[in-house]
Amino acid sequence: MEELAKDSISLLVPDVDTDRSGLSSFGAVCIMLKTTLGVGLLNFPWAFNKAGGVYTSIAVEMVSLIFLISGLVMLGYASYISKESTYQGVVKQLCGPAIGRLCEVSYILNMFLVCVAFLQVAEDEVGKLCDYFYMNEAMTDGNGIPKHWYTDHKFGLFVICAVILLPLSVPKEIALQKYTSMLGTLAATFLAVAIIIKYYLMKDKIIFPEFHHTSRISSWASMFSVVPTICFGFQCHDASVAIYSSMKNKKLSNWILVCVLSMVFCLLIYSLTGAYGYLTFGADVAADILMSYPGNDVVIIIGRLLFGISIITIYPILLLLGRSVLNDVWLTYKRKYAIISEWYETFVRITLTVSWILATMLIAMFVPDISDVITLIGGISGFFIFIFPGLCLVCAMQTEPVSPKIRNCWIVWGSITIICGAFIFGQSTTIAVMEVFLRK
Repeated sequence: MEELAKDSISLLVPDVDTDRSGLSSFGAVCIMLKTTLGVGLLNFPWAFNKAGGVYTSIAVEMVSLIFLISGLVMLGYASYISKESTYQGVVKQLCGPAIGRLCEVSYILNMFLVCVAFLQVAEDEVGKLCDYFYMNEAMTDGNGIPKHWYTDHKFGLFVICAVILLPLSVPKEIALQKYTSMLGTLAATFLAVAIIIKYYLMKDKIIFPEFHHTSRISSWASMFSVVPTICFGFQCHDASVAIYSSMKNKKLSNWILVCVLSMVFCLLIYSLTGAYGYLTFGADVAADILMSYPGNDVVIIIGRLLFGISIITIYPILLLLGRSVLNDVWLTYKRKYAIISEWYETFVRITLTVSWILATMLIAMFVPDISDVITLIGGISGFFIFIFPGLCLVCAMQTEPVSPKIRNCWIVWGSITIICGAFIFGQSTTIAVMEVFLRK
């Protein structure tokens, strides 16, 4: 676990020697933004449509923001009292080995599904770029089926995985990608500005469509349907402990300021993108907003290229962090029975890498709707945003020297976040499964 901590911190904060100096508050905000802003942005206009409109979605976002910031603050406090520098380490130290193991499983699954979502976006954008650069639309028959096998989206995704992602992901340490992963923030900001500008360039603008109530139950269900997308988009909690432990000023008040600033900026970007993307296309908006725009739009092509490069640089980092947990668990088990050679460690690393890429690629190919995967990720994110921080707070209050009144207040709040997280996980997972079966 100590090796994983070093990997997490060095990948998230490449320019900081945590033993000598530390991360400034401004630097912590930048790293939080880099960790948060990404491909989740593409799903927000679709989520705004599904939730029933702009006003409803923003209201749900504002309420969710309270819990998002609260979870980050609780994790910073838990890291401070436990002296651990990784999310898994904090949970294991405060909540015990069993819950710590559950945290590791959730962490691996979360990283895996995020990689699937990345590849789904990559497949969509490769298809659109092929349509533009190779005029693929003109080479299709009446059914829209490409005549050339090498222009198929799935083949393009396979080439990206085999030729680009695999060589970048195999090495034990990743040096290049951690310096270029800020491209995700650049791509998200660029896309938000582009969507706003394109809305105002429209001839026939949609002026905030009203929410059409069918029944009170369906209205509430529509409101809660946006929560998984919010959890996926704002999910930076699994990296927050590494960021906090790298900071120079670890005062709780300073950490609260970092959390508020980063989450409010993300709220602004996500809300503007969701609102203007929804107003541009209305009920016809795609689950990936970039797919709603024509393939020959130069500004959107630039956005696709930025997101494509971002995926190529961030995917290996996610793979490395997920692989580190798997590798640590497996080698720890094997060391109980035999001496592990360097050759065996290399074999395990390559096997895990190839298996990870192959599995995420196949799921991305055969589950083409990114909204299904994001709903699942949102449910699992409920563990990192709500359940584990709440458990850490409740467990910490059992031993921390605070007054009974404060202890009871924090235990109640921790219990509320745990219940909310359990509800979100159950609701998101149920919706994802139901939508898959209903579509079939």
